[in-house]
Amino acid sequence: MLIILRQDIEKVGKAGEVIKVKDGFARNYLIPNQLAFPATDAYMNRYKETTKSKGYKAAQIKKSEEFLKKMLEEKTVTIKMKVGEENKLFGSVTSQNIADELKSAGIELDRKRIQLEENIKLLGEYKISYKSHSGLDMHITVNVIPEEE
Repeated sequence: MLIILRQDIEKVGKAGEVIKVKDGFARNYLIPNQLAFPATDAYMNRYKETTKSKGYKAAQIKKSEEFLKKMLEEKTVTIKMKVGEENKLFGSVTSQNIADELKSAGIELDRKRIQLEENIKLLGEYKISYKSHSGLDMHITVNVIPEEE
């Protein structure tokens, strides 16, 4: 039986391939588990349409992420914190603090994608990376300054 794979299956094939498998394997496993569908004209056309729309969506996401990267490069996040002896902070700056500051500036980011190895505990300027959906390298400049009393 000829089928179109919907996703990669080890030792069978990759997503989008039209392959020939035994009838029982297709009817009893691949099709019921929505891993493949029969290679009829209707399903071929449907698969072509979905791949076109996925490509369009991916292009739109990449375009919006490039715009976000440009905005992040131009913006410096300034966070004011209370300071103790030797310029050590009371508390620390977390990814949530950075996301909140960016949100107040009109840039909304997912705090879980902000790549902080450790929370910031000293004054200064830091370059922090942001993990995007498409793998585009983005950096956020964070400036931690003392709070005026």
